Amino acid sequence: MLTTILLIVGGIIISLVVGTFWHMPGTPGGNLHMRVIGFDALSPEEQQQKMEEGKKSMPKTFLGQALLSALLSFSVVFIMQMSMQNGLAGSYALGFLLFNWLCFMVPVIGSNLLWGNYDRALVWKKFFSDSLYNLVTILLIAGMVLVFV
Repeated sequence: MLTTILLIVGGIIISLVVGTFWHMPGTPGGNLHMRVIGFDALSPEEQQQKMEEGKKSMPKTFLGQALLSALLSFSVVFIMQMSMQNGLAGSYALGFLLFNWLCFMVPVIGSNLLWGNYDRALVWKKFFSDSLYNLVTILLIAGMVLVFV
């Protein structure tokens, strides 16, 4: 039980670190994200004002992301641990996890982008960026489980 909890906490940390680096300014994902939300079209003064306004809600936003990361981490750890405890090889458990990503996460991301109010020129780039971000996060958490279980 303690191992499971520690793996989930490790997965939360992995998710938050990957998300921070994936969306930080200067990275391809970060630059794309800034274009999608229209931040790049603002003047430097407007950008500074938005950042100051955003600082007030940042703790709540980060806490919300941590809770969402906890759900993702729990599901990855659960799928990997239960699969391997029931005699499935780690590679098959990973395949099952990838199948879940493809059949559940990818359609949810795609539906959100198709029906959302996004610049049509950026939708496919955003789709692949978000899907790849989630895949990388899942694979890193799964890799951690494979190492420690």
